[in-house]
Amino acid sequence: MRKGIFSLFFILISLSLSASSILIPMDADSQKNHLKAYGITYWVLAKQQKVQWLLNYRGGSFLLPDGESIRKECQIRGVSFEVVSDNQANAILDEISSPSKNQDAVILEKAPKIAVYSPQGNQPWDDAVTMVLTYAEIPYVTIYDEEVLSDKLALYDWLHLHHEDFTGQYGKFYGAYRATPWYIDGKKEAEKLAKKLGYDKVSEQKGAVAQKIRNYVIGGGFMFAMCSATDSFDIALAADGVDICEPMFDGDASDPNYQASLDFRKTFAFTDFTLERNPMKYEFSSIDMTTKRGNVPRESDYFSLMDFSAKWDVVPTMLCQNHTSLVKGFMGQTTAFNRPQIKPTVLVLGENKLNGEARYIHGIKGKGFFTFYGGHDPEDYQHRVGDPKTELELHPTSPGYRLILNNVLFPAARKKKQKT
Repeated sequence: MRKGIFSLFFILISLSLSASSILIPMDADSQKNHLKAYGITYWVLAKQQKVQWLLNYRGGSFLLPDGESIRKECQIRGVSFEVVSDNQANAILDEISSPSKNQDAVILEKAPKIAVYSPQGNQPWDDAVTMVLTYAEIPYVTIYDEEVLSDKLALYDWLHLHHEDFTGQYGKFYGAYRATPWYIDGKKEAEKLAKKLGYDKVSEQKGAVAQKIRNYVIGGGFMFAMCSATDSFDIALAADGVDICEPMFDGDASDPNYQASLDFRKTFAFTDFTLERNPMKYEFSSIDMTTKRGNVPRESDYFSLMDFSAKWDVVPTMLCQNHTSLVKGFMGQTTAFNRPQIKPTVLVLGENKLNGEARYIHGIKGKGFFTFYGGHDPEDYQHRVGDPKTELELHPTSPGYRLILNNVLFPAARKKKQKT
């Protein structure tokens, strides 16, 4: 009897000593595929297992439950990992919890349902978010105006706005591309869809879509936008009920002095901006800094991520996790944001100090959150219409693409109230 008790005791001790976790390091030296590491984390969450995101610890590492299937999946996807004992894991967590460390551990609880707002058919450009979701093997659903206007957004936790124009001016491509087949066909398809959905103009339909997305965020949704979807969204909100489109876009004249009719109280991020009236100019407003970057040479075009308190400002810290604080810049129709026209309630997460511009911003609207990221493709400096897509197999450690994936995991986190 006594021998049996001692045997059971030693078995339990052995099991305790062998218990372990999987650490996915995210620093520059240890991780060979940062982007697919997010996919592994999402995959574990999708299996109803919790993950700890170790903020500011080795580049924002992930602590996963151990299991043979997880180890094999990391090996298959080429993700670097380390097996650590429970004692080692607890020591890491104790170190992170120290008041002297600007670190924190955030529990990720569920895999968010992801929607990408994007039209059907091939566009003459690619979308960084859909490319990195596909590369990281994170599933998503593509939706567009019909789904948004029929209140399908409530089915999703996270929404990405594809390279889009919510003002009804067809991306301001008129000056350079009005005679190209893709522009002509796209305009016809947009007008056809607007009529089908009961709108006289594409601008009216896009405005209604912007309002639905606005309500989705206010109700608790997470919205992420890049390039022209950032400023054109806010312009559409400010111009609610105001015709800002010239005849080549909607068949009639714009409202006289429409600039004075804009209501900046309705926008998410930007205020006091001036619209670009010239239909031949590839620009929406004074929000964008693309044409004001004469003193930013390509070789020194970088933006720095802001340093937040991990224990006090958990949300912005999550969104800035990276293996470097300096990220290579990249262009887009909307490259960066004019800082004086960003509302004071909006956080700047990344900035180019050389040009006084914000590249990466975040805010709260109602119960939800939004993040705007300037530029089109983090690994294609000046992506042009018709250029081939970026092959992410060549950029598995891209810091610029990591910022997108930080936002993808953001809704999975057990939220702590922000202190500042």
